[in-house]
Amino acid sequence: MPIAFAYTLIVLLVITSFLLMLLILLHRGKGGGLSSMFGGGVSTSLAGSSVAEKNLDRYTILVGIVWFACIVGLGLWLKLAMNP
Repeated sequence: MPIAFAYTLIVLLVITSFLLMLLILLHRGKGGGLSSMFGGGVSTSLAGSSVAEKNLDRYTILVGIVWFACIVGLGLWLKLAMNP
């Protein structure tokens, strides 16, 4: 398999790792969190979570799925590269 595939996965893994850390830090915890700085403090629904918080959840899940796919893809690539 081409080595460029592995490098692409590694770069994507690093980028998604930093994005995932940033997105997790933006979530509101028990005390409010960083998301309240960006308009997440005003709730717009009866459930208590705002539109910004829901979108932040969606982005976090999406980046987490891409991160997981990179981990699995890199593992499969390494397995195939070690057993020619």
